[in-house]
Amino acid sequence: MPRFLRLLLVLALCGCAALRAEPFPEGRSVRTISIAGEDIEVHAYKPAGYAGGPILLVLHGLGTNAPGYRDYAIPAADAQGWLVLAPLFDRERFRTWRYQTGGMVRNQRAEGEFVIEPPAQWTGRLFLALIDAARRAESRPDLPYSLIGHSAGGQALSRFAAFVPHQARHIIIANPSTWLWPSRETRFPYGFGGLPATMADDEALRRYLAQPVTVLLGTADIRRDDNLNLREEAERQGATRLERGRNAFQAARRLAQQRGWAFNWQLVEVPDVGHSARRMIGSAESLAVLAKR
Repeated sequence: MPRFLRLLLVLALCGCAALRAEPFPEGRSVRTISIAGEDIEVHAYKPAGYAGGPILLVLHGLGTNAPGYRDYAIPAADAQGWLVLAPLFDRERFRTWRYQTGGMVRNQRAEGEFVIEPPAQWTGRLFLALIDAARRAESRPDLPYSLIGHSAGGQALSRFAAFVPHQARHIIIANPSTWLWPSRETRFPYGFGGLPATMADDEALRRYLAQPVTVLLGTADIRRDDNLNLREEAERQGATRLERGRNAFQAARRLAQQRGWAFNWQLVEVPDVGHSARRMIGSAESLAVLAKR
């Protein structure tokens, strides 16, 4: 091979290597992952001797404490050999419509049928793109994954479960302020009302109830604090986060029974825990769910 061709080949290979992300180091780390021009800061944890265990994507609450949420999952990650990813969704770019309610409907006060944002821009697609980026970095394209979100992060996962195709083992929705109710009588983002037929027909509802959703509730999450959504539509779901979660689960189970549909949700309660991400994510109940294949 001529010398100049060998040189071109070497340069090309170097360029490919530069574009390929390095594996996550063991222990805590942070890196920025670019997805379709959007830079997302990801706080990660890889246990010592990591051997290709599942990815756990952890979604923070309103306080955007991604490093803390990452740390809450470390004991479980060490015990189970998981790779933890906790992305930071800043409130400047990811306001309520884009984070908690999925980035599908920008103008949620419109009457009639909503205008839907392009599916490629839905925030749930970002979750999956981050997981795929981590798979590539680890050179393990088939790593299984689960997602857990607390409070605002739980709200995001309620909408994710309904509308974003995925292959998650578990979607754990912990102590959210509101739920996506399995009903067309209630308008989005609290229900399926106002959405196009393809997002709100019986098939869409059936898919939602068939998702591997765990409703994870702290039995002491009964304070009506400043961050609790007090809009009329939210209040119809219940007076507290605990009540709303129980009611959402019961409504989903009742609809599945009435229609004869598969129902893959489960209700798990963590005794004597309030609105604490640390205690919910690190609970034995949460760990038991995630340990199931």
